[in-house]
Amino acid sequence: MLVLLPPSEGKASSGGGAPLKPESLSLPGLARARAAVLDELVELCVSDEEKAREVLGLSEGLRGEVAKNAELRTAGARPAGEIYTGVLYDALGLATLDAAARERADESLLVFSGLWGAVRVGDRIPSYRCSMGVKLPGLGALGAHWRGAMASVMPEAAGEGLVLDLRSSAYAAAWKPKGEVAARTATVRVLHAPTRKVVSHFNKATKGRIVRSLLEAGAEPTGREGLVEALRELGYVVEEGGKAGVLDVLVDEIH
Repeated sequence: MLVLLPPSEGKASSGGGAPLKPESLSLPGLARARAAVLDELVELCVSDEEKAREVLGLSEGLRGEVAKNAELRTAGARPAGEIYTGVLYDALGLATLDAAARERADESLLVFSGLWGAVRVGDRIPSYRCSMGVKLPGLGALGAHWRGAMASVMPEAAGEGLVLDLRSSAYAAAWKPKGEVAARTATVRVLHAPTRKVVSHFNKATKGRIVRSLLEAGAEPTGREGLVEALRELGYVVEEGGKAGVLDVLVDEIH
């Protein structure tokens, strides 16, 4: 099973570890596309702080993010699972998984990123600010930039099992499963049961808990039906969504 996750807008600090080694990142087929984004982002943030703030969509209070990006090549790096924070990652709680579940997380979780394309949670990266919705002056829209490289790399990364796609729409635009991979891809919507509406906070939190539950249980569904069965066994209320491949998980309480 491969689980596709969005990153978090907020990120932990890089810390004082060794700096980024781009060649050590997973999915080496993305190396050239990563280098192009990294080069332009660093150059932009070093040379023109105001332009960088505009391009990145940062408020005055987030001006420090530009300086952080300017030092990406020399800043300390930490496992991506420690860098990404926020509601989904708090609920996932990678740091508190037992050894077997954490090993499964390292193998099966793939976090999409405007800067890195996609990384595994064990890949060491610095803290950064660059969403998939950014349009860099030279490369243009990052979602479009990543599509070509992703199209050649992701089918192999998907392997032969289930692809559980929990990405937000901006990150889903960077790679859309096709063919037989699409046939074994499932997306999840988390709905407030009484209203049948998506509420952002508990949508993210529930997705984090779903991933944690699957990792702890050692679940390895090979298709959508297996995923439905596994989630129901774990206590989730699951319905088939209105579109093919979409599963609705119903939650009574917003938390």
